[in-house]
Amino acid sequence: MPRGQKSKLRAREKRHQARSEAQGAPDAQVTDAAEEQPSAAPFPPLGGARSQDEERPSTSQAQPSTDHYRRTPLDDKAILLVQFLLRKYNMREAITKEDMMKYVIKKHKEHFHEILRKASELMVLAFGIDLKEIDPTRHYYALVSKFQHTCDNRLRGEEIMPTTGLLMTILCVIFMKGNRATEEDIWEVLNVMGIYADRKHFIYGDPKKLITQDLVQERYLQYQQVANSDPPRYEFLWGRRAHAETSKMKVLEFLAKIHNTVPSAFPSWYEEALRDEEERATARFAARLRMGALASVHSRAHFGSFSHL
Repeated sequence: MPRGQKSKLRAREKRHQARSEAQGAPDAQVTDAAEEQPSAAPFPPLGGARSQDEERPSTSQAQPSTDHYRRTPLDDKAILLVQFLLRKYNMREAITKEDMMKYVIKKHKEHFHEILRKASELMVLAFGIDLKEIDPTRHYYALVSKFQHTCDNRLRGEEIMPTTGLLMTILCVIFMKGNRATEEDIWEVLNVMGIYADRKHFIYGDPKKLITQDLVQERYLQYQQVANSDPPRYEFLWGRRAHAETSKMKVLEFLAKIHNTVPSAFPSWYEEALRDEEERATARFAARLRMGALASVHSRAHFGSFSHL
C-alpha cells in the first residue's frame, strides 16, 4: 500500500478509536451527522442588525458553502465532547469542567473555550439543547432543553430526542417568515441541512412523514392549505404544544447560537419575542390570580359548611 494511503488509514483508525472512548446511546447519530454534514448551520448568514433594519432576510439567500470546509482537530474534539456530554447525561453523572479537561480536551487545554463553544453549537443544532454553566465556582454544567416539559427545564429522565433540533429549526423558520411558512420555505432550509422530502434520512427516517404527520399529530406543528391557493399549496404554523413548551425568545436564542451572536442582533424579531414574553408573563399572572380566587372561594365555602354544624 502506498505510504500516503497508509498514513490516511492510520489517521482514520485513530479517530475511530478516539470516538469509542466517549461512546454513548445517541452518540452514533452525532458522529454520523458530523461526518455527513460537517457545516450544519441551517440558516444562511443573516447580516445581523443591519440586514433587519433594511429588509427581513429570506431563507432563500445564498447558503454558506461547504465545498472548502475541512474538519480541524478542534472540530473532532468538539464532536467527542458532545458524545461525552451525552454519555454523562445517560449515566446521570455530573458534568464538570474537570472531567471534560481530563477525558476529552486533554492536551488541547488552551483551546477549551473554543471546543466548548463548538460542542455547544452542535448540541443546540442536533438536539435543541443548551449546555449551561450552573456553578461558576466549581464549574458544573447542565443540559437545558429548549422545550420546557417541567417547571425546571434542566433535562431529567429520557428527554433527549433526535427530532428536537429539527423541530427547533422548523419553528425558527416559521417565526422568521412572519409566524407562518410555506412548505417550500421549510424544505428550502432543510435541503441545506441534507434533509430531503423524498429521501430517507439516517436519523429522521422519512422526513416528510415526520414533519407533515408525526409532529402535527403531536401538536408541535400545524399543517394546512394556504388560503385560496390553486393549485393547493401548504403552510406550517406553530402547534399548541410548541406554544406551550417553548417560546419565540428561545427560538431566537437558537438562531443566535447558530450564528454565534445574541438575539438582539435581530432587532425586529427580538422586539416581537420580547412582546411574546410579556404576554406570556401577563397570562401566567392572570392564571395565578384565577387559581388564587378559586382557592379562596373553595376555602370559604368549606369553612362555612363547618360553621353550620
